[in-house]
Amino acid sequence: MNTPESVVRSGPSRRTLLAGASGAGLAGAVGLAGAPSAAASPMLWEKPGALGAPRVAGLHLQFGTDASREVVVSWHTAASVSRPRVLLGTPAGGLGRSVPAQTTTYRDAKSGTEVQVHHARVSGLRPDTDYVYAAVHEGAQAEFGTVRTAPRGRSAFTFTSFGDQGTPTLGQKNAAGLYVNDNLGSPAAGDTTAGVERIAPLFHLVNGDLCYANLSTDRVRTWSDWFENNSRSARHRPWMPAAGNHENELGNGPIGYGAYQTYFSLPDSGADAELHGLWYAFTAGAVRVISLNNDDVAFQDAGSSYVHGYSDGAQKRWLEAELAASRANPDIDWVVVCMHQVVISTADKFNGADLGVREEWVPLFDRYGVDLVVCGHEHHYERSHPVRGQQPNDTRTPIPVATDTHTVDTTKGTVHMVIGGGGTSAPSNQLLFPTPQCRVITKVGPADPATGKRPPVYVIEDAPWSAVRDGQHPYGFAAFEVDPGRRGGTTSIHVTYYTVSGPYGDLVPVDRFTLTRPRGDR
Repeated sequence: MNTPESVVRSGPSRRTLLAGASGAGLAGAVGLAGAPSAAASPMLWEKPGALGAPRVAGLHLQFGTDASREVVVSWHTAASVSRPRVLLGTPAGGLGRSVPAQTTTYRDAKSGTEVQVHHARVSGLRPDTDYVYAAVHEGAQAEFGTVRTAPRGRSAFTFTSFGDQGTPTLGQKNAAGLYVNDNLGSPAAGDTTAGVERIAPLFHLVNGDLCYANLSTDRVRTWSDWFENNSRSARHRPWMPAAGNHENELGNGPIGYGAYQTYFSLPDSGADAELHGLWYAFTAGAVRVISLNNDDVAFQDAGSSYVHGYSDGAQKRWLEAELAASRANPDIDWVVVCMHQVVISTADKFNGADLGVREEWVPLFDRYGVDLVVCGHEHHYERSHPVRGQQPNDTRTPIPVATDTHTVDTTKGTVHMVIGGGGTSAPSNQLLFPTPQCRVITKVGPADPATGKRPPVYVIEDAPWSAVRDGQHPYGFAAFEVDPGRRGGTTSIHVTYYTVSGPYGDLVPVDRFTLTRPRGDR
């Protein structure tokens, strides 16, 4: 019988793998790297591979704290496996390094299914360098991927972002034998992944509500569907997530994030074990990315359990220390926050903005000059003018400090972007107020005895902070091109929001603007 190493040797060439990673087309990324089809069977991950062991499923990447030096290669299996590991090399040097994977597990409280997730932490890498790798365990066909480490220091690169994706699969059979959509999925969830691959960014930020597993009949199946769809991208570039309210699953972990925390191995924030991965930060070039979990501070009761205040202030203390350190570091120009629930939204009859987030996070964003915040939660696209300070009213309305929609100096204020059209079947782009206003959740009422949910209490405010919003297109993502500029000058991020349509990720630019600020080495 073939050994895993012999399978690796007979796999695609390293040159072909690298071409598959750098090419913009979906067909190249799927065909050359051997990623599973988005239309694969929902239970494919449970089937044994050609060599008899559970297959390598859901292959994906994460950056370490220093994205120029460390990546984590992860996959999951339906049963325990022997010697999970990653074979790593460069296009010129071959797969000469073997890195063992650590296995973590969780048992889904709803189905009783146990999931094994294998994480191989690969350290000591060279900055701005292409690598090829194979994920393998005994008796399984190897799965191949590529990754490029982030540059160290000021360099040009591109990243992308969307939230609220779901899956492109049909879902669960009902009593009549018909498939029903039980997790807000849609075909667009596959289109947006194809669109990201057309850009081929260094990394992709997922702004919460990854797959809506907490709503589905089979939560484990839904997670598997999400990884099957996105592995064609996430095996070539880290997908760095923020946990949203729909990552909160009843009975999974102490506060409901056990599945999310098991599937991902994210940079260490120093948090307690039960909170690991819920907030973190990493550096790519001169950009510091900070990922937050807003369920900790948001008033809205929108997960499977109400966990407002779960960290007892630990996340806020960490955030302030992280922001202070980032702004004191002369090698960091940009501070970008990725989170789920929003500070701004002009959607009527949808979730709305959350006063809890405005009260807890926005003063810190102002104090330390956060440049950009990317969110989801509202299922459309819009952005704010740069804002700094808040009106002394019941909703703490953000104050716009400039109105140029083409070029924004972020030293004057923070730009908030809602990028929630990642693929969910419940878009909100046609629910925008005719004249920009915002529904702000200011508190919640008593729990409903029938559902246990706490209803939101809304206050309507005018939205002078509203800059651009898209009521026409339901699905899309944003691309951010970092231009380091020259020493002593300014640095820029050129932002394009694309709408996406069709299985090949056809892209049409909808909004373009530029963020600027002085370099930190002036």
